[in-house]
Amino acid sequence: MATLPTIRLRLGIRPGLSGGTVQGGVAAPEVAPASALADDVPAPSIPIQINALQALCRQVFGFRLAMIALGAPFALARAGGQFGGWLVGGAVVFSFVGSYAMLRDWEVFGPLLIKYRTLMGVDLIFGSVLLLTASPDSALGYATVCTPLLAGLLYGWRGAGIFTAIQILLLAAAYSAWAERMASPASTLLISGFCVAAGIIGVTLRNLMFRFGAATQALSEANARLAVTDAVEGERARLAREMHDSVAKTLHGVAMAAEGLAQSADRMDPLTVKHQAGMVARSARRAAAESREILSDLRRQADYDTGGVVVADELAARLADFGQRTGIETAFHMVGGSAAASPSPVPTVPHAVARHLLTIATEAMENSHRHAHASRVTVEFGLVGGVLRISVLDDGRGLPAGISLDDLRRAGHFGLVGMVERAAGIGARISIGRGRSAGTEVRLELPAAALAPPRATGPQSLPPLPALPPLPSPMQLSN
Repeated sequence: MATLPTIRLRLGIRPGLSGGTVQGGVAAPEVAPASALADDVPAPSIPIQINALQALCRQVFGFRLAMIALGAPFALARAGGQFGGWLVGGAVVFSFVGSYAMLRDWEVFGPLLIKYRTLMGVDLIFGSVLLLTASPDSALGYATVCTPLLAGLLYGWRGAGIFTAIQILLLAAAYSAWAERMASPASTLLISGFCVAAGIIGVTLRNLMFRFGAATQALSEANARLAVTDAVEGERARLAREMHDSVAKTLHGVAMAAEGLAQSADRMDPLTVKHQAGMVARSARRAAAESREILSDLRRQADYDTGGVVVADELAARLADFGQRTGIETAFHMVGGSAAASPSPVPTVPHAVARHLLTIATEAMENSHRHAHASRVTVEFGLVGGVLRISVLDDGRGLPAGISLDDLRRAGHFGLVGMVERAAGIGARISIGRGRSAGTEVRLELPAAALAPPRATGPQSLPPLPALPPLPSPMQLSN
């Protein structure tokens, strides 16, 4: 079944600073480059590890897959007896399928390989069966270099040292078994040296990728925090413009009408005076209503120290109202936390940001009714992995194939376009695509760190940060 397209907006990251940085008016000292044999960089969260190591690990598994494909015929041809053939065949299938699975679905199986190191040990056992059968001179001998490299990438110095030592012992055992047919141990020694070098290279690349991953996350949170702050300031500017364009002009019109009425009341008949007075009263009431609306917005304008908006309650109320108006079956779920614990507490959200979040969710609900003709709409809300997430799922017709934001904009359908623009305005990421089983899912994610109150700045309020190389990551909009 063909999957529907996904419209995804990823906010770009401004290039990092290089050289000494200045914070709070104090220049940060130059940081000496780290040695290749320095201690492991503290491992970040699993999602960051998966993203940071994705490209490198997939390249390693791709090379390993090619070597297994080249060396498997040698191992199968040299397998003795029916039991040996089944054993070697099973090892070939396990090694080949395992490498292909890691290459194709790294996001699914990568966390398991990082969390459970015994999986690497099981893979090493099956690889040793192929190596002992095919001899170190075959392509499988060079595939053994992948094990120390992966161990260095995934587990650091300790893992690289353990798996490198085991791999070298297995190479020595394979050479002993094939010593009579091999001219010299030069190739085995060369591969053993490659294993040591691969382990060191793997750890070095791991530390480098983790530094980049942590820096990228910090920059993303900083950009999201700046976007939230800009949204709050922009909302205040909007309210000021609305007060100028609505209340001020209405009051000016009331003043002019009252002044004209006062000057000409003695020359007009009572009915005209009554009509003019009614117009003045209606204008005054309209100005009062506009003032109350703006003042309500200002009262709800959540500074960080005034509590903010409880988005969960407002979102549940809007969903209930949507269900009553349309007759569509609705469900509201809190997500986040572990299976044995209640959902993680969600921080309150500044009003300017909450207005955008709720508007996007409401627009997604209305689209489910107007365009998708859904019979059920589910809204999920919560804090998942440090990210504030809102998901609106329906069982409707889904997005048409080949849709893009440019097509929607040219056709005059600005609902989805406005949702993407609102998400970009508050530093959030929005994904619009096929639901988990059918229909459409609109998922909005905002880093929770962007909702935290900004810390007071001063000459000595922040410690100096180490120098970082530039991190180019332009804004991308992929369909």
